Amino acid sequence: MLPKHYTRIVLAERPKTDFTPTTFLRETVAFDLKPGPGEVLVRVDWISLDPAMRGWAGWPMEVVTYIPPVEIGAVMRSFGLGAVVEVGEGCELRTGDIVCGLTGLAEYAVMKEGERLQKIMAPESNPPGVQLLDFLGPLGIAGGFTAYFGLLDVAQIKAGETLVVSGAAGQVGSLVCQIGKLYGAKVIGIAGTDEKCRWLSEELKIDAALNYKSPSFREDFKDAVGYLDVFFDNVGGEILNFAITRLKQGARIALCGAISTYNGLETKGITSYMNLVMQRAKIEGFVVSDYSRRYPEALRDLSKWISEGRIIRRYHIIEGLENAPEALPLLFTGGNTGKLLVTIFLRPRRCYANS
Repeated sequence: MLPKHYTRIVLAERPKTDFTPTTFLRETVAFDLKPGPGEVLVRVDWISLDPAMRGWAGWPMEVVTYIPPVEIGAVMRSFGLGAVVEVGEGCELRTGDIVCGLTGLAEYAVMKEGERLQKIMAPESNPPGVQLLDFLGPLGIAGGFTAYFGLLDVAQIKAGETLVVSGAAGQVGSLVCQIGKLYGAKVIGIAGTDEKCRWLSEELKIDAALNYKSPSFREDFKDAVGYLDVFFDNVGGEILNFAITRLKQGARIALCGAISTYNGLETKGITSYMNLVMQRAKIEGFVVSDYSRRYPEALRDLSKWISEGRIIRRYHIIEGLENAPEALPLLFTGGNTGKLLVTIFLRPRRCYANS
């Protein structure tokens, strides 16, 4: 039975720096959602919190990018996973189907069928070891697919090469590290705490993990890395600038994100760019949606690696939709390790926390 009211979180103002208590507004409104032709009504059980949400909330409306900014007063955009509870005319989806897509920060959402709404295999049909939450993590667009195409297509990692990953303890970074090891690379991860570095070294078994807050970071980097073939960057700023000084000839840099700059703080531009010329290196940004036709390829390979126990994933779970705005800044302060999720209607089981 559908409720009489439901809760949603809307964008109240564009953040100039950090998300603040006035960035979002929590609303409990009368339930008036009804799917039209080609639409479905989804009960949102889980929500993914991702760094891209800072851009979606903060870009001015006139900015031209891969997806329009969220309008003031609109439900805040986010990926979510849930169950279809009602279908409109002409839909192939059925009540009870599990789906994943851009549901937004809301308990319920009306969504159109299409490439931005993915039907998830029934739990009993998943490969061994795969759980539903993985479709917001290593089997999701903002997680595993980003790592997969960024490392294999953009960076073109090869066996025997040296790979350095910034933001290595985050969702994308931790998967890039593991895929790099699967492909035979020497992998060095950069993170912001000793605890995260231990997790990378002891659990993910990468070759070295460096704390960028350490006073000896630059010397540690030179000792552990020497010179690199691939730099997978989730951070930008000074770390990117320094990494450019440590390139081998023909090195590739994949620009996935720039967490250090998302909050609008003044940052220095790249000053070491001439080394790109000297080393005949490439630096390339990418957006994972450009690879949408190849998502089945990534899903196949990543599912196989999970089933074989070759990919470890970790979830940082926040309970309650009302706590999502307060949890979002964790992405930019280093407060999470692994994938940051919010549970709404379902309560986490032990297997979700560290699997």
